[in-house]
Amino acid sequence: MSKVKKWVDQRFPLSSFIKHDLVEYPTPRNLSYWWNFGFLAGFVLILQLLTGIFLAMHYKPDALLAFDSVDHIMREVNYGWLIRYMHAVGASAFFAVIYIHMARTLYYGSYRAPRELMWWSGQALLLALMATAFMGYLLPWGQMSFWGAQVITGLFGTAPFFGDEIVIWLRGDFAVGDATLTRFFALHYLLPFLIVSIVVIHLIALHHVKSSNPSGINLSAKNNIPFHPYFTAKDLFGLGIFLIIYSYFVFFNPEFLILAENNIPANPLQTPSQIVPEWYFLPFYAILRSVPDLLGGVLAMGLSVMIFATLPFLDRSKIPGGAKYRPIYRVMFYIFVLDVIVLTYVGAQMPTEFWTLVGRIATLIYFLTFALLPFLSKYEEKKLRQKGLPEEIEELIRCEEQYGRGGKK
Repeated sequence: MSKVKKWVDQRFPLSSFIKHDLVEYPTPRNLSYWWNFGFLAGFVLILQLLTGIFLAMHYKPDALLAFDSVDHIMREVNYGWLIRYMHAVGASAFFAVIYIHMARTLYYGSYRAPRELMWWSGQALLLALMATAFMGYLLPWGQMSFWGAQVITGLFGTAPFFGDEIVIWLRGDFAVGDATLTRFFALHYLLPFLIVSIVVIHLIALHHVKSSNPSGINLSAKNNIPFHPYFTAKDLFGLGIFLIIYSYFVFFNPEFLILAENNIPANPLQTPSQIVPEWYFLPFYAILRSVPDLLGGVLAMGLSVMIFATLPFLDRSKIPGGAKYRPIYRVMFYIFVLDVIVLTYVGAQMPTEFWTLVGRIATLIYFLTFALLPFLSKYEEKKLRQKGLPEEIEELIRCEEQYGRGGKK
């Protein structure tokens, strides 16, 4: 094995990569379990890739055969039911892990300098994941899949001048049909490999600027410890907890997040009583419905996703640590999380007058959080500095004022 290792190292820096970027990678010793979700996201991505490849071996991307091929996978392919449920539950698990990972980043302010590129690569990852999930949702060719694709692709028709052409290009036809299914299957199969490349960029950015930590202060070398074995053990413990929850849904409640209408073959002549997307799209769907004008709703929905990329510019406070040292920011964070939960619930309800009103109020709060952040962050910093901050925080602020955020003396 030593000869093989030497032969490989002469041609490819495998050993040095494992040593410097995996084993001896300097990691802040004060990382909590909230930092486990990046590792869990990578694990679920691999799980989705493997189960998706096996499902593609038996799936038929044909409007006449797609629903029956899913039934064939469930009933006749050896352990096909397990692979399909692992993939379906894994999609929800992926979004749950990503959303928690984003919430941790927001709480601790890990999107701030010098980690903007890492944050933006994470946003690109989220957009690619949303596109992949949307296209995969059509593949079972059930009632909700068909009509969900019909509605969502139709939203692009609101674009001025070229809206109709964009819709036809997306569908491959004048209506959702066989051409749509074929191209969605091809893209759903290929986009995960693009996601892998974005993950690599995300990790390169992470290893260049190093991991953030709950204090928000870049720790000195003496306060860092090797990633292995300390954080590999911590990540494996978190993985064990995740697998317990994941296995419960796969083996005992796999249909919990699958809408009953999607077990009915797609029928272009029969519209479901209510068309709703998967749970991870519900907050944005609620924002879409809360705006009376269709074009305005589409723009608001798109902005609700893209606006996260502006956070490094909107948060103007120099106080590190995110919500840990900033009480106003902490209250804003909790209000925002509660507001997203409300939007998720509203998105699953019938658009009655009451729920429309609740959705509009929640949408207003959603965007007000971002609009008020630049002003409240500066006001909060001024008040906190008047009261007095810990000496290490004041020293870091003075250093940033002189050398720029992330700079060192």
